[in-house]
Amino acid sequence: MRVLLIGSNGYLGRFVADRLLADPAVQLTALGRGDDADVRFDLATGSPGALTRFLDAVHPGVVVNCAGTTRGGARELTRHNTVAVATVCEALRRSGCGARLVQVGCSAEYGPSQPGSSTAEDAVPRPGGPYGVSKLAATELVLGSGLDAVVLRVFSPAGPGTPAGSPLGRLAEAMRRAMQSGDGELRLGGLGAQRDFIDVRDVARAVHAASLSAAQGVINIGSGRAVRLRDAAATLARVAGYGGALHELDAPPGALRPAIGHPRGEVLGHRADALGHHRAEALGHHRPDPLGHRGDRTDGEHPAPVAYPYPDGCGSWQQADVRTARDRLGWRPRIALEESLADIWMEAACRI
Repeated sequence: MRVLLIGSNGYLGRFVADRLLADPAVQLTALGRGDDADVRFDLATGSPGALTRFLDAVHPGVVVNCAGTTRGGARELTRHNTVAVATVCEALRRSGCGARLVQVGCSAEYGPSQPGSSTAEDAVPRPGGPYGVSKLAATELVLGSGLDAVVLRVFSPAGPGTPAGSPLGRLAEAMRRAMQSGDGELRLGGLGAQRDFIDVRDVARAVHAASLSAAQGVINIGSGRAVRLRDAAATLARVAGYGGALHELDAPPGALRPAIGHPRGEVLGHRADALGHHRAEALGHHRPDPLGHRGDRTDGEHPAPVAYPYPDGCGSWQQADVRTARDRLGWRPRIALEESLADIWMEAACRI
């Protein structure tokens, strides 16, 4: 089976590539903007005609699209998440290859949901931000294309390679800094959100299964269980061996964990750091940045209890109904969140 993978150098794409390459029946070609792609092509600026000529030359049986961006303004999100998918759909319609399309979508397309509920594929999408809107528009283009296509709505991916600027990545970085500086207290904000975390390797398995199946339409890919971010923080602390107190800046009255030590600490803010690849023992000795990113301090010395919303426009709760993935793809999640967090911590601990 010839598979064309678009976006192989991204967070999800790298693991999808590894999974497909492990299948001896798959001949994989990677298309993307980076130098490591087999063929360099920018979906956001390239023409459908140029992509059609490439499809006719390679003649893949499956096209997997993992490309896209989670950052930027509405124009950039639309260009990379929506226009790019329009290019793929139009090129496939023009091509004679007849390839099946596996589009990787996201749970931000659904927007906020009722706490305690599980979101099924027939839920009416109400994205709460421009990222979700751009991905939903891409899904609608795929579903209306007339192609043999399936959209995998991935919930909150976690595990190795998790970007340092993501909520779980920032949490691990804050814990690393507290441990290297000997702080007995970790001050965190924005831990009230509950999300359905799914390991990125399980996502790759789902993409592989979707490539081999005849399933069409939208299929949720998640664990089927919402986890509060503060519980993920507690698990990460246990995995990391951090014995200090977790102090929540924005917890409701009476819900704060006991705080010890001085008021300095880390806020789970919105700064992204690059991943390093050093040994875990090589932790540096610089002090953590003081509390105060983007107005996190008041005029005094005490931090204001600022809540940092989970940056996906989905409110306080998301949980996937994953029965369709089980029934139509034969797929179930295998990797527990604790293992995903352990891998996130290993990479954070190796960062200097």
